[in-house]
Amino acid sequence: MRIHDITMPLSAALPIYPGDPPIVIAPWLSIAQGDLANVSHLTLGSHSGTHLDPPRHFSDAGRSVDEIPLERLIGPALVLEIADASLIGREELSRLPIKGAERVLLKTGNSQFWQESEFHPEYAALSADGARFLVESGVKLIGIDYLSVESPGGSGEVHRTLLDNDVLILEGINLADVRPGEYELICLPLKIKGGDGAPVRALLRGGPENRGEPGFDPHSTKWPLA
Repeated sequence: MRIHDITMPLSAALPIYPGDPPIVIAPWLSIAQGDLANVSHLTLGSHSGTHLDPPRHFSDAGRSVDEIPLERLIGPALVLEIADASLIGREELSRLPIKGAERVLLKTGNSQFWQESEFHPEYAALSADGARFLVESGVKLIGIDYLSVESPGGSGEVHRTLLDNDVLILEGINLADVRPGEYELICLPLKIKGGDGAPVRALLRGGPENRGEPGFDPHSTKWPLA
């Protein structure tokens, strides 16, 4: 079964949402400098790169990232493509087969921006009525392929609508090479106590091209990666 790694590698070249801390990866110990081992010093924000927003992100009373049940982060996911819309609202979402899907990942034109280190404020994002539609449809996790589910000029209403209704937000995924369809999502954030967010390693297994193929054999070394 094919595995798609939809995680952006953390590096100083990765775009940063305006106002967030930069990513710095610097040597702390170095074999080349005579040390016994290589050890790096990392500086980054809790919402760097591919990351999860829990309710704590917009509410001091909300659940923190370490309190999210793992079953919310692993399971069937639906990748849906919205190629042309810059603001994704109820009208755009209502045309898609979202009803009954607990985990929805939106593939937009944003994935092209990952090729550049410059932040692109014109990325596609959800509108407030789009967020309300997802809540009404029973979605429990929504993902999008850039650094925020909400437009840069947003008031936070999109985030609050989702998070206050316990809809987790997975931001910063890369769906450039992922076809729309049904997958299994595996999304494991760093277990930061009291965390308002955390970088994640996010994977998709299976997909439309894998229908009819045998499942993954844990006793085999044949585990194809995207």
